[in-house]
Amino acid sequence: MHRVQVELGERSYPIDIAPSLLQQPECLLRTYRHVIIISNDTVAPLYLESVKSLFEVSQLHTFLLPDGEAYKTLEQFGHIMTFLLEHKFPRDGLLVALGGGVVGDITGFVAACYQRGADFIQIPTTLLSQVDSSVGGKTAVNHPLGKNMIGAFKQPQQVLIDTDVLTTLPSREFAAGMAEVIKYALIADADFFSFLEQHTSTIQALDSEVIGRMVQHCCQMKADIVAMDETEQGQRALLNLGHTFGHAIEAWLGYGRWLHGEAVAAGMVMAARVSMHRGWLTQAELDRICALLQRFGLPIEPPEGMVIADFMPFMKTDKKVRAGQMRFVLPTAFGYSKVIDDVNDSELQSIFA
Repeated sequence: MHRVQVELGERSYPIDIAPSLLQQPECLLRTYRHVIIISNDTVAPLYLESVKSLFEVSQLHTFLLPDGEAYKTLEQFGHIMTFLLEHKFPRDGLLVALGGGVVGDITGFVAACYQRGADFIQIPTTLLSQVDSSVGGKTAVNHPLGKNMIGAFKQPQQVLIDTDVLTTLPSREFAAGMAEVIKYALIADADFFSFLEQHTSTIQALDSEVIGRMVQHCCQMKADIVAMDETEQGQRALLNLGHTFGHAIEAWLGYGRWLHGEAVAAGMVMAARVSMHRGWLTQAELDRICALLQRFGLPIEPPEGMVIADFMPFMKTDKKVRAGQMRFVLPTAFGYSKVIDDVNDSELQSIFA
């Protein structure tokens, strides 16, 4: 088993990564008398019974969301709150997020708000949630005018990553998770990018050892950044490479049309093109980025018909905006990145040239 520790003082917690982890009740850090598992109608038939068997509690209930980004809403948040109140869920109970990023984000937001704070743990079942969204305490729901605009920082008690669950993940969802994996390489680790290039076939074959190393590496990178900047005042913003453009794509299309990772993939290429316009990346480096994304079946262009004017309303309400100034995460060299606040209209237009 691999263990990554998120160091946040009294709120520190472990991320445990191993095959067959859902068959190991000893992986739980502590016991609770009251547990509510929040999942969705796709994941629950596959893993709900295994997760239930981890707990020996007097009261265990489940709440199932419909599957998809379109349901990461205040309406569903309200339904969960009503469910908790109807079942007299106590503040010292445990919420369990069993699912991908949508389930994890909305469960964490509920945990942040219910009685001003309840414990929760993450059991991520998609590659994207395993390497990114389950770690670091960002929780939120979407709004038609912007993605993740309503939320809170709420750290889990622990994260349990069973890499075996990836065997039931649809190939499109797995590819979407690889966009976030590639993001880590681009922001801070050129050697990791080379590792991904060299191990593409074994990653796609779900080789247990390679997948475990890959997931651990991403979690460690994120844990290190979160420990330095929990609430995204500086360094943590680098984790948003591709997201300013990507969130705009998701909102413009309507949530759920493109998967989050697909939008981030196209967004990373757009950011890389701005960097190439500035002379920070070469054409050969841009080509490497595009080639690796395409090897995993990810898009490298924005949706057909979407022009820069369509991006602007969403990018101007992005969470990185400061004093009305848009800020972008751009690769300043291969494996290095920086938050930039002086991107002009001509550079943005160059993306579509």
